[in-house]
Amino acid sequence: MDAHPAPASRPWRAGTGAGERGDRVLVILGPTATGKSEVAVEVTLRIGGEIVSADSRAFFRGLDIVTDKPSPEARARVPHHLIDTVPIDGSYDAMAFRADCDRLVREIAARGRVPIVAGGGTLYLGAILRGIFTGPSADLALRARLSARALPDLAASLAKVDPEAAGRIHPRDRMRLVRALEVHEISGRPISALQKEARPLPHRFVVVGLRRERDDHRSGVAARVREMLDRGLVEEVARLRAAGLTKSAQAYRTIGVREASAFLDGEMTRSEMEEAIVRNTWSLVRRQMAWFRAEARVRWFDVTERAPGDVAGDIFQHWEKPA
Repeated sequence: MDAHPAPASRPWRAGTGAGERGDRVLVILGPTATGKSEVAVEVTLRIGGEIVSADSRAFFRGLDIVTDKPSPEARARVPHHLIDTVPIDGSYDAMAFRADCDRLVREIAARGRVPIVAGGGTLYLGAILRGIFTGPSADLALRARLSARALPDLAASLAKVDPEAAGRIHPRDRMRLVRALEVHEISGRPISALQKEARPLPHRFVVVGLRRERDDHRSGVAARVREMLDRGLVEEVARLRAAGLTKSAQAYRTIGVREASAFLDGEMTRSEMEEAIVRNTWSLVRRQMAWFRAEARVRWFDVTERAPGDVAGDIFQHWEKPA
């Protein structure tokens, strides 16, 4: 880490409350396949920072191709944190990320560098930008009963008891639908009301987002999946399964792992597997964008047919503007 020289800058200070003045934390967010990793490296080199990954699966060791982690070369150019920190059969949650991110922001700042949080994991970004509410503990029996219901039924039930949450949760997002209904049944309160009691981390976040023109983005997702398959995505999943990755693991739910496993088990042809990964990735993009659109503070940058360095230059200019 110390091989990267610290920039000459005034000391960083965390605000004592959300939104206070003080030196800042840059957040670079955006949906999958918008080039966040490459842009983040270029921005980091310009402002003298260190990157804290907010990718929802890069925490897991071994998910290299499947998650399209920053290359070893990129990680050698600038320091990256929260990559390869969890064993493949382990687990990681938003509360742990919030605590880790808060600690790392302060440590990075103490070295005189700029903390840069980069990624598209909405659960983890929400933990720092919006906060985490303290909900009731899981009721496994209730959760199993809810999980057995059809998606349209879950969405309709949530719309009756918590229309605000129903409007935010994708009607095919079974996990979040079940959790919202579980919280309501246990606590008697809508999850949307509890979430409003959450508080963001007490740092001054400058939030920028990357987006692509729709058709370009869709073709980019398909090209990214083909490139990952050419690099050995299936072989990576086979190695992880041989090393003990099972369907019960959190990492197994990563897009690419499930589909490759179905191919390895003879349940899909290779072309069906590729089509499923592309389709599921695009569904993820749509869910991510729905979440990002609710963040009014985001300053968006279009990356369509633009080099990462050019986009980084625009973000740097935005960062340098007086508040």
